[in-house]
Order: sequence, then structure tokens, then C-alpha cells
Amino acid sequence: MEMFRTLAKAWKKQDIRHKMIFTLLMMIVYRLGANIPVPGINREVLSKLFDGGGGIFELFNLFSGGAFSQMTIFALSITPYITASIILQLLTIAIPKLETLAKEGGEGQKKIAQYTRYLTVVLSLVQAIGITYGIVKPSLNDTGKLSIALVVVVLTAGTAFLMWLGEQINQYGIGNGISLLIFAGIIARMPTLLQGSMVKYEAGEVDAVSIALFVLFAVVIIVGIIMIQEGQRRVPVQYAKRVVGRKMYGGQSSHIPMKVNQAGVIPVIFSMAFLQTPLTFMHFWPNSAFGQWAAKWMSPSGSPGVWVYAIADVILILFFTYFYTAVSFNPLEIAQNMKANGGFVPGIRPGKTTVEYLNRVMTRITFVGAVFLAAISILPTILSQSMGLSIHFGGTSLLIAVGVALDTMKQIENQMLMRDYQGFLR
Repeated sequence: MEMFRTLAKAWKKQDIRHKMIFTLLMMIVYRLGANIPVPGINREVLSKLFDGGGGIFELFNLFSGGAFSQMTIFALSITPYITASIILQLLTIAIPKLETLAKEGGEGQKKIAQYTRYLTVVLSLVQAIGITYGIVKPSLNDTGKLSIALVVVVLTAGTAFLMWLGEQINQYGIGNGISLLIFAGIIARMPTLLQGSMVKYEAGEVDAVSIALFVLFAVVIIVGIIMIQEGQRRVPVQYAKRVVGRKMYGGQSSHIPMKVNQAGVIPVIFSMAFLQTPLTFMHFWPNSAFGQWAAKWMSPSGSPGVWVYAIADVILILFFTYFYTAVSFNPLEIAQNMKANGGFVPGIRPGKTTVEYLNRVMTRITFVGAVFLAAISILPTILSQSMGLSIHFGGTSLLIAVGVALDTMKQIENQMLMRDYQGFLR
């Protein structure tokens, strides 16, 4: 109820209302585009290709909101952009020039964003070629070079448009544009997934106990996500009293809020985008030894590939959680700011000791958040194997949906808080 009251208050503020309307309109544009088919494809043949297809098809469908199985203009979704962002962030650490750009503030970030756009187009082109030749080629009405080139260009342009759409939401709307597009796709697929489970129940393929356990699992996931997302360790900070002129400053107590899951849903999205890449290249040589090996050992639909995929997913989530936390949380900078303002952690000496203490605390609580994210990601796979339910990515879908919803609500609250302060200052 508190969420609806916050939304009602935000709607009354004109500038925030305009941002909310703009965001909704952009998401409607995305869903409309997700239903525009790529030209030159036989829909009946395409449906047979995807009939009963799981694993990698479900993986692509998660980000595209079902557009991949329908082969619409947004079939590639925004995953090439996410992959490009991962590569640029990793290169920022390895290449000094990019590291310098990242530290230059707004102008440097604009340059890195430009590089990300270029790399996104390149990755989209490669992925479009792989999917066209490896998956949907049998469904093409004309397999000539011009027809294939048209499909590749349309798929690449669709991703470029989604990238632009996400940036427009970042600039003129509320929330993270890329995350909201993924959120919209997940929500759009929920009715279809529920209907599929009900069809299986009516056909006797699953029983009522399995359905009840799945609902309980979903509720537990949602509650756990909220608790982890909102959980934080508050490190106490004491400011020493100091006299400046005739005034005395300091003497008050404060705290540093260190979130259990500092990285949010980013590690899960990064991990899935990273695991998609080799599976995309697999479709260049579907009948080769490499293609058969990848389908067996690397695909979530293979055996034992499903378990190899799950283990790789856990490792990548742990890595990206610590990586993204290290990028977004800088103990050295925090310790220096505290020391400059006469602040210190009770019982901890300022300077290097404080940096080590903050590092130690963040490492421990980040481990809890990383393990939780990994568990949410692989538990649906285990349940689907034991119960026969098509919920390979149900936990991940809920994690992304709830995480994005919480982050968006926080941004709305921050916008309202800023407006209240401005009104007070006037």
C-alpha cells in the first residue's frame, strides 16, 4: 500500500508525472515493436522450429519478452548492449586510457558511452548473422543473400533502436532505461508462462502439489529479494568537535550505509548476457563438432550441459557481484572524506586501518548478497528438473522484475525528496 501512496503523491507533481508518462510511452513503443515481425519469414515453419524449444531459446526469450520466438524486429533485445557494457567495464581496468576517461567525470563517461554504442552495433551484427544462419534460415521464404542481409539489418537496427530508447528513458524518464525494457519484457511474458503451467496441470503433466510449491517458491523469492535489496550494514561514524573562528563544528554521530547487495540485479543480467555469447557463436556451426559439443556441455537444454551452465552461472554471478561492488564502492575515497571532515569509525584508526576495515565489512556482506543471487538463479533449474515445470528462468525473472521495481521506486522517492527540498529553499 505504501508503494501506491508514493506513486499517487508522485503523480501530483507535474514534472515527475511527465517523466512517468514518458517512461510508460517508451515502454509501450517497445511492446508494440516486439510484435512487428521480421519480413520474409514463414511463421508456420518458424513456430515448428521453436516448438518445444527450451534452454537457449528460453534464455533469449527472457530478455526479449517473447520477441525472439516470434522473430520480431526486437528479437535480439538489448543483450548486445549489456555485453558491450561488460566488455567496456572490464577494459576500463585493463587499459589505462579508458581508466583515465572513466575518471574524467561527465565528458569521459560520454566518450565511454559512445564506444559502448559502437561495440553494441558490432555485437548485434555478429549475433544477428549467427541467429539468421544457425536458427531461422529454414523458415526464410527466400534464402538468397539479399533476403538474409535484410533479416540481419532489421535485427541489428532493432537492437540499436532499443539502445536509443533506453537512453531516452534515462534522460527524460524515471529509472534505468535498459533495466526497465527488460522488466517490461518479463512482465509481458508472465501471462503466457502461467497459462503454460495451467495447460500442463489440466493435461495431468504436473500435479497441484508442484503448482503450490512453485507459488510458495515465488513468494519466498519475492520476500527474500526485498529483504536482501533493502538490507544494509550501518557502520557508525563519529565526528570530532573542532572550532572554526567562533563556531564549533562536529561532535555528532552518523553512519555509512553499506548495502548487502550493492550491485542489485546487474550481476544476474551480466552473467546471462555473458553465457549467451558462446551459445550464439554455436549457431554459426550447428552441425559441427564444436556445435554438438556446445549443445551438450554448454547449453541449459543439454545433458549434462544444464548443470555445467548452472555452475558457470553461479561462478559468474559471484564474480560480477564483487566486480560491480568494487567499481561502485570505493573504501579509500570514503576513508579520505571521513578523515578530511574529522570523522572516524569508533575503535578504528583513521587512514589505512579504516580502509581495511571497510573493505573487510563490504567483502563479508557482499558474499551473502552474491550467494543469494546465485541461489535464486539456479534453484528454478533444480526445481524444473525435479518437478517438470517450465520455470528454467522463473527465479531470475522474479529477481530482475522485483529488483528493477524497487530501484525505480527509490528513484521516484528521491525525485520527490529533491522537489520537497527545492520547495523549502524557495
